[in-house]
Amino acid sequence: MLFLHSQPRLVDILASTAAQMIGVLGHTLRGCVRRRRGLPNLLLNRSLSGYAGMGDVIENSHKVTNLLFCSPHFPAATNYTKEYLESYPFIKVDEVALDEVSDVIHKYHICVVKNRRMDALTIAKAVQMKLIMQYGVGLDGVDIDAATKHKIKVARIPGSTTGNAASCAEMAIYFMLGLLRKQKEMEIAVKQKNLGVPVGENLFGKTVFVLGFGAIGVDLAKRLRPFGVKILATKRNWASVSMPSNDEVDYLVDKKGGQENLYEFAGEADIVVTCLSLSAETAGIIDGKFLASMKKGSLLVNIARGGLLDYSSVYQHLHSGHLGGLAMDVTWTEPFDPEDPILQFPNVLISPHIAGVTEHSYRAMAKVVGDVALQLHAGKPLEGIEIVN
Repeated sequence: MLFLHSQPRLVDILASTAAQMIGVLGHTLRGCVRRRRGLPNLLLNRSLSGYAGMGDVIENSHKVTNLLFCSPHFPAATNYTKEYLESYPFIKVDEVALDEVSDVIHKYHICVVKNRRMDALTIAKAVQMKLIMQYGVGLDGVDIDAATKHKIKVARIPGSTTGNAASCAEMAIYFMLGLLRKQKEMEIAVKQKNLGVPVGENLFGKTVFVLGFGAIGVDLAKRLRPFGVKILATKRNWASVSMPSNDEVDYLVDKKGGQENLYEFAGEADIVVTCLSLSAETAGIIDGKFLASMKKGSLLVNIARGGLLDYSSVYQHLHSGHLGGLAMDVTWTEPFDPEDPILQFPNVLISPHIAGVTEHSYRAMAKVVGDVALQLHAGKPLEGIEIVN
């Protein structure tokens, strides 16, 4: 210690030399990475800690984990994930057209399905696949039994943790207001330079039936409360561990029910919002019987899956005037035919499957996908996803 105090210049020299060596090493490493991937300097600023030691990272740079996004639709999913992973050259992110998936899926370890149906034949070709996942919650297009047979895990990203459920809930309210205030008629009035028309309706005082009280249904009820509405809700199992506390549910929901209350609640509601997942049990649940049980002039909002609605029944009830309006973010086929007869009604609103597509939710889900890819590459437990098999 005495020696160090008596030799301050030596200390300065040693410190300066060490700093220069570290700078040279950092510059060399950045140059290597840029030459490999064309990456700018700033990309090495993100820490690799938590995934592997620096030695493992360098060693694994020759062992690439391949991540596949199916279809060019929902482009932000691919773009945001690429951005999140851009400083990790050992994770390769690709996007291919829907009809090319079967030809290339054998090369990949993780698959994000988006709107691609993943059938048994396609899954059988995925010889290196470890995980099939959705950029969101819907797994109705994945043959989970086939994936399980081939020892491939299937997972969704819980909507309550990424803001996806909140985004969908907000979209449902947007649709309710659009139908109540007659959005299409407003557009016509603007073009015709008319003022003071159409005469719309308030959301205040309405009765809203939330069909499916999962993550989206809960977030929808939370956001509807300030509007002064009465909320009815059905759920298969009200004792689910994912539910809010009993006190919170009692505050959010005025009347709870199950499958046996569908038609009763439909008859009481001014607005029905479908928040169900699509399954063999729920496909076509909004059929002629359900629609006939709704009040004449009541509204239907679908932010879940197009297959929940029976097309012919919905069309007939719109045509007869019994159904007062329809808003849908999801449709029977996607992309939906813009010339479809159902879109010719003035009380039908549609959006291109964007209820969950917000900056907040998509950035959060990109982080989940990116972290899962890093965890898989490092041989660590997968976190942030819900594995269903």
